[in-house]
Amino acid sequence: MAAQAAAAAQAAAAQAAQAEAAESWYLALLGFAEHFRTSSPPKIRLCVHCLQAVFPFKPPQRIEARTHLQLGSVLYHHTKNSEQARSHLEKAWLISQQIPQFEDVKFEAASLLSELYCQENSVDAAKPLLRKAIQISQQTPYWHCRLLFQLAQLHTLEKDLVSACDLLGVGAEYARVVGSEYTRALFLLSKGMLLLMERKLQEVHPLLTLCGQIVENWQGNPIQKESLRVFFLVLQVTHYLDAGQVKSVKPCLKQLQQCIQTISTLHDDEILPSNPADLFHWLPKEHMCVLVYLVTVMHSMQAGYLEKAQKYTDKALMQLEKLKMLDCSPILSSFQVILLEHIIMCRLVTGHKATALQEISQVCQLCQQSPRLFSNHAAQLHTLLGLYCVSVNCMDNAEAQFTTALRLTNHQELWAFIVTNLASVYIREGNRHQEVLYSLLERINPDHSFPVSSHCLRAAAFYVRGLFSFFQGRYNEAKRFLRETLKMSNAEDLNRLTACSLVLLGHIFYVLGNHRESNNMVVPAMQLASKIPDMSVQLWSSALLRDLNKACGNAIDAHEAAQMHQNFSQQLLQDHIEACSLPEHNLITTARPLCSSRRRTGPTPAWPACCEPSLDLPMCFRGWSPGFVPDVFGF
Repeated sequence: MAAQAAAAAQAAAAQAAQAEAAESWYLALLGFAEHFRTSSPPKIRLCVHCLQAVFPFKPPQRIEARTHLQLGSVLYHHTKNSEQARSHLEKAWLISQQIPQFEDVKFEAASLLSELYCQENSVDAAKPLLRKAIQISQQTPYWHCRLLFQLAQLHTLEKDLVSACDLLGVGAEYARVVGSEYTRALFLLSKGMLLLMERKLQEVHPLLTLCGQIVENWQGNPIQKESLRVFFLVLQVTHYLDAGQVKSVKPCLKQLQQCIQTISTLHDDEILPSNPADLFHWLPKEHMCVLVYLVTVMHSMQAGYLEKAQKYTDKALMQLEKLKMLDCSPILSSFQVILLEHIIMCRLVTGHKATALQEISQVCQLCQQSPRLFSNHAAQLHTLLGLYCVSVNCMDNAEAQFTTALRLTNHQELWAFIVTNLASVYIREGNRHQEVLYSLLERINPDHSFPVSSHCLRAAAFYVRGLFSFFQGRYNEAKRFLRETLKMSNAEDLNRLTACSLVLLGHIFYVLGNHRESNNMVVPAMQLASKIPDMSVQLWSSALLRDLNKACGNAIDAHEAAQMHQNFSQQLLQDHIEACSLPEHNLITTARPLCSSRRRTGPTPAWPACCEPSLDLPMCFRGWSPGFVPDVFGF
């Protein structure tokens, strides 16, 4: 017995020594690999060689699976060798399933492998992999929640928002069961975001109410709590802006701005949450700061506070440039593109067409770096080119750009925005497109069933119909439409629409010989246009003031108005010449879709069958404001 015990002890000691030796060589190779990976610059080839050197030692399954995962991760993130990365990740996933209590390797392999499948457009391989990982991860709260989020994102990318919402609902219930109110709120807010994108407003309102209660009642890490509040308020603000209600949104926007100021004063807490299901962040606080700038720009753009929009855009872009030096997150490029889209519209209104054109070219370059960005923003790019064409009086090119944009979007508000601007182009061209014009005006008839809920776009549709009635000589009808525009724009502080409507009403009264009433319209139009500032409305208003004062015998006032008109004309002419001389001006002849992968064939649809979400952001940020350049009378 003693001999057997001694032999057993000797065997155990030998096994322990062998394990210790194995661990030593493995740790040495792992240390070398990490050293090469973190070198400056990284030495990825040497890192890979060190990891590959593990396999000839015939390591235990745990080490083998982990090494396959490490190799797959390095090859996936640092090389273009996706075939080898996929092979190693598949082996890590296969081996780790045979090892008990090896969750981190198992589920990280599944997560990375599904990402790689999606990158290779093998979505049909990614979905069953994630479903299996979700099924076997229910005892591991962090990974179960993370994989649910990942599969929901995959369905969102496929525009299957119903399946994505179902998964987020499952995640919210699971988080509630495991006692994570924080992650429950993240799931519910994400679901609310998708419901907003689907325009399921009846489902959104009670869900956001519940989210608000959860956020207020949750007591935990202050930064996490404030980030939940930012997420919640961003949804509320963008919901209002999408509905064109820029006055109603002010209290929520103010709360959001105060909230981000609070976050910026908080220090990151290194203490990990006790509940592993709470190990999530919606966005880093630096990204949230840019996001708040972005929604503020959207609000300022719709309200017509263009100088404010430019100020916040400059701040946001400056912060983005700093972040992109250290962070290659795709969402930063998305923020940058959307900020540029809004500031381009501001430039066109304020008489800086050359700068706007250069920024359109910049958006093209940014989108060319990411097929997904290009796909999601192709319609917006053609819309911006159409607005630029209108500003330089290239109406045939404007028509081509707007028509191309219509073929590239199913987003209802953007569709209505494009159609409204295209109708204004046809109005300016006279009788060339009467049949098409009547068809467009019927589709955006605000007197009947206007097909989008946006208050701003509905007011804009009244303005276009007023403009059309004026050109038809139906002045009473034009006044009715324009007064409706004024009523709606005043209700929500849509300053640019107010200025446009006032100056057009002033022109109608001038034509009718009612100089006093014309003056009562044109003077406030000029004041408001100066405040925005809107160069085209100022040009139009100064011409009317000149003619009104001449008709009334006010020579001094007429001379002053004529001088103002001359100054505005010179500024706009100089900017026009500068823009048209830029090489980027040739972009206006690109009538084919800039993103051919989403080109639709056949006639322009009468109305989009569904709302197409923006999938490169945590929210459907559109905020399109009426892009009219109403110098339609040739003053």
